[in-house]
Amino acid sequence: MRIDDNEFLIELDDKKFHCAMDLTMEFIGGKWKTVVLWYLRKEKKRYNELRKLMPQITERMLSIQLKKLEEDGLVKRQVFTDKPPLKVEYSLTDYGKTLVPVLEEIAKWGRKTAQEKGNIIKIR
Repeated sequence: MRIDDNEFLIELDDKKFHCAMDLTMEFIGGKWKTVVLWYLRKEKKRYNELRKLMPQITERMLSIQLKKLEEDGLVKRQVFTDKPPLKVEYSLTDYGKTLVPVLEEIAKWGRKTAQEKGNIIKIR
């Protein structure tokens, strides 16, 4: 990474990143992480609610993504054991909420691109 003609390297959790974008993509990169974060941006959701919102994701992939987002401190998993059946809810942590403006800009860009280069099809 270059700042004012100086070269820098970012080191975090024993990993090295060549620029800030590389670091950011470590947290939100891939096909599903940003989508999961997007659906959690306003309210907590249960696992099955997320599955219904993302019909193309497999159960295994959703579990992996939620676990990774939790490990990275972006998502909180809360288990309610007070009465059967077991209830689990996912929500953004305060740290995860710092990504909401970034996610909103990515979604805005996607909507603009869809309008200019594609078709937006109403399904309901």
